[in-house]
Amino acid sequence: MINDLILNYILLFVFLELYEISWQKAPSIMGMIIRMNKYYAKNIFLFLIMQPTFYFAIGFVMLSDYNIYAIIILILKTADIATKILLIEQIFTKRELSHELSLILLAPINSFLPYMGLFIYPFLIALAI
Repeated sequence: MINDLILNYILLFVFLELYEISWQKAPSIMGMIIRMNKYYAKNIFLFLIMQPTFYFAIGFVMLSDYNIYAIIILILKTADIATKILLIEQIFTKRELSHELSLILLAPINSFLPYMGLFIYPFLIALAI
């Protein structure tokens, strides 16, 4: 029964993560930020709704009785969303971007990077149960 539960949580997470990857994927971090800004510019709540793994993490923390690994997932997801919002605000609202940061954001990223969460989070989910 525990194995079925772990598998169900992991499959649900993978499905939600693939959804996020599908609308955020781009050849550079700046491309990802530009795609995210389209939703953020319409409404911050729309942007937040487009992050279902964050809500999964909140629910998973409560369902796992605040297991340390579940809390780590929530902290990582919160930091991820906060970083995205800060970058969007800095680039599109304040229009303040250092030369070094712009070079980093414009650099091409490895095609593996968007899928990294598909390997890290399921491992943490399994440890939390």
